[in-house]
Amino acid sequence: MNRIDLDRLVAGWRGPLLAALLALVAGLPGLLLLPPLDRDESRFAQATAQMLESGDYVDIRFQDDPRWKKPVGIYWLQAAAVSLTSDVEDRQIAPYRIPSLLGAMLAAWATAWAGAALFGSRVGFFGGAILGATFLLSTEAGIAKTDAMLCGATTLAMAALARIYMASRAGERPARPHKLLFWLGLGLSILIKGPIGLMVVALAILAVSIWDRDFRWLYRLGWGWGLPLVALMVGPWAIAITIATDGGFWREAIGGDLAPKIAGAHESHSGFPGMYLVLAPLLFFPATLLLPAAVATGWTRRAEPAIRFLVCWLVPAWLVFELAPTKLWHYTLPTFGALALLAAAALARPVGKASRIVGAVLVVVAALLVVAITVYGLTVYGTSTAQTWAAITVVSALAAAAVGAFLLLNRAAGAALIASLAFGVVAHAALSGTIRQLRPLAIAPQLERALEAADLHPRQGRTPGPVAITGFHEPSFVFLTGRDTQLTDAEGAARALAEGRPAIVEARDADAFRAASSRLGVSGRAAGVVTGHNYSQGDDVSLTLYAPPPRAPATPVATRRSGS
Repeated sequence: MNRIDLDRLVAGWRGPLLAALLALVAGLPGLLLLPPLDRDESRFAQATAQMLESGDYVDIRFQDDPRWKKPVGIYWLQAAAVSLTSDVEDRQIAPYRIPSLLGAMLAAWATAWAGAALFGSRVGFFGGAILGATFLLSTEAGIAKTDAMLCGATTLAMAALARIYMASRAGERPARPHKLLFWLGLGLSILIKGPIGLMVVALAILAVSIWDRDFRWLYRLGWGWGLPLVALMVGPWAIAITIATDGGFWREAIGGDLAPKIAGAHESHSGFPGMYLVLAPLLFFPATLLLPAAVATGWTRRAEPAIRFLVCWLVPAWLVFELAPTKLWHYTLPTFGALALLAAAALARPVGKASRIVGAVLVVVAALLVVAITVYGLTVYGTSTAQTWAAITVVSALAAAAVGAFLLLNRAAGAALIASLAFGVVAHAALSGTIRQLRPLAIAPQLERALEAADLHPRQGRTPGPVAITGFHEPSFVFLTGRDTQLTDAEGAARALAEGRPAIVEARDADAFRAASSRLGVSGRAAGVVTGHNYSQGDDVSLTLYAPPPRAPATPVATRRSGS
């Protein structure tokens, strides 16, 4: 396909749509193939399931514990997705992931839409395609939590802001629909993850205004109706949750979640300053080959208003994430739209020799990391069924790097990007299939199958619930077996058997369980054993399923027939 044909293909609304479809293709395998993940995903999904079961769409809870760390937006979106596509009783994880996939598609669409205004349809499409195919976004697209939708909402706000900024620079009046999309994206980001999206937007506005020495364009954002719109989006739930929890939500969300992340490494999620820079080649794969060109473009063309805006979107927020003591690999995702557009903008001009050489080296290194992760997982946790998926992952990742690097070094940067994206999307899909086949990591699904095979699952109606379990207290098992699942110790498992309920006992609790069962005078029948690796704890586990003793049939009461 020559350049003219591509320009026609992505002109107008088609470029953003094609970018969104690429994000769909990249994220869908993870949505369909991955089992419920510990811990955040299954906590989000279970809290949503409890909303649907209880009809309480204000107070967020996991079992009986309040889950007051994030606003309600993602739970509402997940609840809507499950209601439209499934039943809460099915306990299938895929419907809960639909909002994340839609968030990734929104991010790719918005990036292409912004890029079309900044640089033209072709660069805009490439920017959206780069973002939609990155390993980071396509992975988050298949996980039922906040980050892909946060990326979508924040990128929408920034894309609309970019169009407003460029119109103001040209002396034109910004379009009202662009202002509306800005405020809608900002409001949605607040409903999804509180101040994170607002921080990215505010830092970009401040940085570009200081750089331009011009704050006058901000008057054209539509503050008079935009702020009330955001308040209308967020306010009703904020008031309701304040009343329902007597202010407890805000104390926990701010004092128990946000503040500790700023003050120190919260929940052991620590990292060194510069960690995200080191991770960028892997997380940006398969477009890693254009990372040096993106950096060079941001520096050499910083006098251009469009490039300046992208730098101000990317750099200040990235620095905040680098300096924050709490670090998780997905935190920088709301800035990836700017990085993708800088990479795409580099294609508009010949890529320099140094950028080509460093880009080729980085993409090979990133591919080798993907290969190493795949081989390690297959070697330590794999089965024969995972070998085919792993082979496809390895071959596709190496092809993305080798073909992309070869073309880039031979000054065919556009063709290099297209080849890398194509092979990279296949590699990511195959990696999802590989992970699905690493059965020792999927403990909760194995336990559910063991319960069903032994006719002990409460949903089958043959044995009363809830199931009691020791040792493996992971949210994925609660999601699959229901809110009332009893996370207990050896004594509690023995009592469950005495009450006629199934119990699952981890090997380290076996002696205490036998002693407690002896004291209660109850003996259970071992109905199955599940072994695996609890990746949340880093421990190997062995779990034995016990069936309760059969209940003695009721003795019939003889009735005497009275004689006449």
